[in-house]
Amino acid sequence: MGCFPCFDSKEEEKLNPSNKEESSDNDRKEVHHHNHQPAAVNPNVAKLSSGADRLRSRGTLGGSKRESSGPKEGPYDHIAAQTFTFRELAAATKNFRPESLLGEGGFGRVYRGFLESTGQAVAVKQLDKDGLQGNREFLVEVLMLSLLHHQNLVSLIGYCADGDQRLLVYEFMCLGSLEDHLHDLPPDRESLDWNTRMKIAAGAAKGLEYLHDKANPPVIYRDFKSSNILLGEGFHPKLSDFGLAKLGPTGDKSHVSTRVMGTYGYCAPEYAMTGQLTVKSDVYSFGVVFLELITGRKAIDSTQGHGEQNLVQWARPMFNDRRKFPKLADPRLQGRFPMRGLYQALAVASMCIQESAATRPLIGDVVTALSYLASQSYDPNVPSSKANGDKEDRRTSNERGGRIGKNEEGGGSGRKWDLEGSEKDDSPRETQRMLNRDLDRERAVAEAKMWGENWREKKRQSAQSSFDGVNG
Repeated sequence: MGCFPCFDSKEEEKLNPSNKEESSDNDRKEVHHHNHQPAAVNPNVAKLSSGADRLRSRGTLGGSKRESSGPKEGPYDHIAAQTFTFRELAAATKNFRPESLLGEGGFGRVYRGFLESTGQAVAVKQLDKDGLQGNREFLVEVLMLSLLHHQNLVSLIGYCADGDQRLLVYEFMCLGSLEDHLHDLPPDRESLDWNTRMKIAAGAAKGLEYLHDKANPPVIYRDFKSSNILLGEGFHPKLSDFGLAKLGPTGDKSHVSTRVMGTYGYCAPEYAMTGQLTVKSDVYSFGVVFLELITGRKAIDSTQGHGEQNLVQWARPMFNDRRKFPKLADPRLQGRFPMRGLYQALAVASMCIQESAATRPLIGDVVTALSYLASQSYDPNVPSSKANGDKEDRRTSNERGGRIGKNEEGGGSGRKWDLEGSEKDDSPRETQRMLNRDLDRERAVAEAKMWGENWREKKRQSAQSSFDGVNG
């Protein structure tokens, strides 16, 4: 049995109805399409226990211990999230006063709250009754976050389904969203440094890897964007907002068909045109966010000049000219980034935003490459000549030759990579070759993964040397 026991075929049809009709609205940034007519309560939502039910059960049983949500029988008994009454959440947010507001979007507003019963700071999302997120999305998010648990996914604490009120209670992420730290920064806020950007990218990719490769069946996130990446202490990233998440294809199916939903500027072209959704659609969206991290630009920015408003369309032509690579770096970095690291990061981003889904890498390979990049801590105060010593270390690691398969550390796509003579593979010239218009895509993916595998092998050899020294 997979990790989604509550998603049988009938429930899947209810939660993720297939609709092959293409939807488009170029005048709106959000490409969500909902009927804003008032609708009857979704029968699936009605099955969720409400906070009022819990209070009644308290009075009947004479107890005060908080119960887990969901009825005692049926598919929804797998939901472990707590239930809250509307009154409890109003008290936690001080009646949803403006001073507690953290942000708002098409779904409604998010408030900071404090649960006196547990002494815990939380984020409370109050869904707009006339907003873009309806009962179906509410139920999907409750189910998804109750069943999926990973260090790079935000934790759902509970929910409220009192009457027509729909609220979700999450762990509080103290540093806000990635978008808050990349765009429209206030004068008193420092820009993210290079090391932090690579750390965030690697962590966010690991969250996607969990959804694609560890969840069974796989989950397609469908709304990967900078505002949905929340940051905790130490800029630890977590993916949030799973209302649009959809179960991926299983068996011999190559894709799932659905309404086109997501955010303009992040949607993969094949999904926007046909409604055919695959895990590679998320990889494209990841590539857009990674470009945001590298360039500091928004995915769509109407304040930019002609030809520069769409980030992908602006960046793609520059991938073919190595002399323009430094222009792709965020000016707020003020040149404080490793040139080799920039080239490698651009190589990964370039592969993720390919027009053809088939030529994009799997997220496991992206994680391997970005884990390597995040491990290469950059210190702008260290003379660049130190890089020569790093290159010698890489040469020692690469001289071993050999091939790495799926069952060895690193996971990924399962391809085997020849590591002989690969000491040149992370040089600017080689990376530039990878970014040429007519490059061999499979070779590019192999080289990106090679950086990560070389790094992992170096760590294994170092650990083995330490062990031999202790036991020698």
